[in-house]
Amino acid sequence: MEVARRRGAVIFSVDSMQAYRGMDIGTAKPSSADRAEIPHELIDIAEPEVDLSVEVFQRIAVDRIGAHDRPIVVVGGSGLHFRSIVDPLTFAPHDPAVRAALTELEAGEAVDRLLAADPDAGAQIDLMNPRRVVRALEVFELTGMGPSQRAGMPEAVAVREYRALRPFVGVGIDPGDGLVARIDARVDAMIDAGLTEEVEGLAGRLGRNASRAVGYAELLDVIEGRTTFDQAVEAIRVNTFRLAKRQRTWFRRDPRISWLPGGIDLEAAVTYCLERWRP
Repeated sequence: MEVARRRGAVIFSVDSMQAYRGMDIGTAKPSSADRAEIPHELIDIAEPEVDLSVEVFQRIAVDRIGAHDRPIVVVGGSGLHFRSIVDPLTFAPHDPAVRAALTELEAGEAVDRLLAADPDAGAQIDLMNPRRVVRALEVFELTGMGPSQRAGMPEAVAVREYRALRPFVGVGIDPGDGLVARIDARVDAMIDAGLTEEVEGLAGRLGRNASRAVGYAELLDVIEGRTTFDQAVEAIRVNTFRLAKRQRTWFRRDPRISWLPGGIDLEAAVTYCLERWRP
């Protein structure tokens, strides 16, 4: 907020769950006051029943980026959604009918068919994962390209080498040893703010993606009688920590991101960002 305030920027959220309307407390959406002061994009762009794919998210993001002539601050969140904005990430086509037919194949037959089409496929995907094999076959049926051919596409090479489509200044804050305490405080605050009631109100509307969100999945188990409230709250803490670790690992791989310690004060962090972000 402070960086955007000083640069007159728009904030783009790349949190995959803040994209869903009604999922406010559990995703820690910015307040209505914050959103009134500084425009926020990619929040509340889909109903919770919809399984919003990264591909659709990317199309919406690119369209909205083009609509602004102001600087942009990207925040969050979900690694693939972030890369779909800054990198030349492309998505292979889908066809439900083709997928359904391929799903009928025995696992061994599917692998044999994929290797016949692309002998080097095993270097790109896990051949022991039937879902990935079927997806690779689906893409081959629709494009004529196997996993190894797609991996050699210029866009795929650029993504692997972290060559941005849109230049950016990347800054991360690593809370370090303070992560557990921050998560505990956040979970307590969300429960106090009415997360349980929010999930109850959405229970019949959460699609496959939304229902898997941390905080929502665990409390749905309470609502549907599969666990106790106390067990669910503890599971939220544990699963939030696991998610944070996965996010940290994902973003730590990106050589374009500089890291600040969690104890850094606001003014120092903002100054660090602005010094690197030249007009």
